[in-house]
Amino acid sequence: MEMRAAVLYEQGLSRPYVGSTPLVIETLQLDGPGEGELLVEIAAAGLCHSDLSTIEGIRPRPIPCVPGHEAAGIVRDVGAGVTDLKPDDHVVMVFVMSCGVCADCASGRPNLCGVSSDAKAKGEMVAGGRRLHRGGDALNHAAGISCFAEYAVVDQRSVVKVPKDVPFDDAALFGCAVITGAGAVLNTAGVPEGAPTAVIGLGGVGLNAVMAAAIAGAAPLIAMDVHEDKLALARSLGASHAVDARHATAIEEVRDLTGGGVTHALEMAGTIAAFETAYAVLRPGGVLTSAGLAPAAAEFAFKPYQMVSQEKRIQGSYMGSCTPSRDVPRFIEYYRQGRLPVNRLRSGELTLDQINFGFDRLAEGAVVRQILRPHQL
Repeated sequence: MEMRAAVLYEQGLSRPYVGSTPLVIETLQLDGPGEGELLVEIAAAGLCHSDLSTIEGIRPRPIPCVPGHEAAGIVRDVGAGVTDLKPDDHVVMVFVMSCGVCADCASGRPNLCGVSSDAKAKGEMVAGGRRLHRGGDALNHAAGISCFAEYAVVDQRSVVKVPKDVPFDDAALFGCAVITGAGAVLNTAGVPEGAPTAVIGLGGVGLNAVMAAAIAGAAPLIAMDVHEDKLALARSLGASHAVDARHATAIEEVRDLTGGGVTHALEMAGTIAAFETAYAVLRPGGVLTSAGLAPAAAEFAFKPYQMVSQEKRIQGSYMGSCTPSRDVPRFIEYYRQGRLPVNRLRSGELTLDQINFGFDRLAEGAVVRQILRPHQL
């Protein structure tokens, strides 16, 4: 079949992207689903900082490719062997495909399953090969999803079925921003009620962490960022305090608010500056949980003596330590209860033809989550 999609041909082009146009809108050919695969019509896709990192060249990927990894849509066709999903089902896409049988899956950590790692590194589907073509040339897949397009062929293990009453614009966020941010708080860190907590970095992932920390009962709950509008939004979503990270006294403000520092610092920005701030606001015995993906070559320095003598801990959180089939429905229930109002994170809708403008806005820090609507459903 033919469809329109955004194709990334070159990484590292200069901004503004409306001028350099790293994403080119083209008509591509998409193969039908193979065994264990689905054809999904993309109803909504989120513009995430991970996609921006790919455009910037911070996160190298096989190109040319169709980017995008956070989306919701409608199943239109299923390949052989697919029994749990059928046409017209609504699904959310997730960017890690778990095999269910490896040591990580068996130990309850399917987010670390490596079954798809080699395929994703090559820009291929996990079953092998590529389903995207332009003329006689094959194009690469991003995270096995490639949702900046009207349609996508994905592995059945890349989706979670969701109720049809959840709007697509909201459902899309559960595939990355929600599971990464909320999962880091509720799964990886296990923030307990009454724990002094700071969330550093208030993008889509960080604001989901704020909402999840409020659900957990963290107190005080301190939001930190360099954008005043995001600090105000975090306050309205449950943060008890907001601290401008640009202030020279920001770390001391957090220590004063908590009587010496937080027990849980959640780094959600993916920058070394945010990582340093998160480590600095920890009290003895505190835990730094990082879900922000810094550039691959970036390094963070700390003093091992201080870490040992104060029993500080540093841990990573990938995909919120989530089991998607368990956690996506759990988080959707919080959403239905009004405790995880992800609709308040939306920063407008875009068409495919506006996607470069959308990434300019994201790079400027002016938005939280823009929703790409490849076509209206």
